[in-house]
Amino acid sequence: MNPIAILKYFYTGNFNPNITEMLNKIIANTLPYMPQNLIWIFSKRYIAGETIEDGLKACRELNAEGIEVTVDLLGEFISTIEQAEENKIKYFEIIERFSAEGIIGNFSVKPSMFGLLIDKDICYANVEAVLKKAVEKKTFIRIDMEDSQCVDNELEMYRKLQQRYPANVGLVVQAYLRRTKNDLTNLSTSHINGNPLNFRLCKGIYVEPKHVAYKDSEEIREHYLDDLKFIFDHKMYVGIATHDKYLVEKAIEMIKEQKVEPTKYEFQMLYGVTPELRTSIVKQGYKMRVYVPFGKDWFGYSTRRLKENPKMASHIIKALFLRG
Repeated sequence: MNPIAILKYFYTGNFNPNITEMLNKIIANTLPYMPQNLIWIFSKRYIAGETIEDGLKACRELNAEGIEVTVDLLGEFISTIEQAEENKIKYFEIIERFSAEGIIGNFSVKPSMFGLLIDKDICYANVEAVLKKAVEKKTFIRIDMEDSQCVDNELEMYRKLQQRYPANVGLVVQAYLRRTKNDLTNLSTSHINGNPLNFRLCKGIYVEPKHVAYKDSEEIREHYLDDLKFIFDHKMYVGIATHDKYLVEKAIEMIKEQKVEPTKYEFQMLYGVTPELRTSIVKQGYKMRVYVPFGKDWFGYSTRRLKENPKMASHIIKALFLRG
């Protein structure tokens, strides 16, 4: 039996899910060593492209559908300060171009690509410089939350920037981290001049040890909804970032029960993920924002996401081999 037939045998039959899970992990760990053009077949659905022009095109199309965007330049966990400087300059150009083109949206930044794990003071200066450019263009920057080694420094960075630019900076919080409710509680009193704190609430994707993050999917859902209720109760603004239909439905129930004003929340999704669910949310009249990643570091982004979520490997195999 040839390799394609073997894969078809395991991915189309009713087999022990533990076997499929094991195969997914093997494939996810092997794919980074395969040719980039093979990985791109999968990645192009979830990444706008390599260039600013690619990002602009994707954002124009989403805007035309009544969907706002948050723009992300791919690249994280750099190794030199020179790379951090290059990324800062790239973000200056991105903010200039997207603002000039009239794209309806804002921007996301990962502190690790500005040197967080090399020199946090230099990182802070770089992110603040990007934020100043955003303020100049009357737009908004959201600080992405990365893995647990970054969380304390990213919270510290957010607190400092939020005090100086309360209307122009937000943060991501991850429901699967055991610490998140305490972090929200500690942040809840730091709003300034009537500007609400602004969070994107997501489940979390990084692989973390059990003492750091909840592992059970139902437990993560429970804490997601608990965190969302806390955010609503404390009049914060929230991007409800999920592709989980159950969480979307529960969030809508909560919005209706608490009569949350439309100006206090939006739904958010990743580019290319669950487009049918996204469309259904938009059709119900809710604000939607899509996270649009682009850049030359798409290979690293894609393979990291595969390692973090091996279940995606089965979709790749079906797309590549089973559907021709």
